[in-house]
Amino acid sequence: MTEPTRYSTPPVELPLRLDPEPAPVEGCAGCVELAAVRGRARVVGDWTTVSDCNVYLRRHPEGH
Repeated sequence: MTEPTRYSTPPVELPLRLDPEPAPVEGCAGCVELAAVRGRARVVGDWTTVSDCNVYLRRHPEGH
């Protein structure tokens, strides 16, 4: 059996994303709706939904 680590390990450092938020594609109702949901979520501080909308907007152009 191996001995457990008896000292603290350094924290994992994750990179900070400084990419601009994805913009909706002009003329696409799906993109416009995602941007609207993202805006409403930001107003109420729902950062999980803001992040989800950004992911969906980044992936959405593949369907255009």
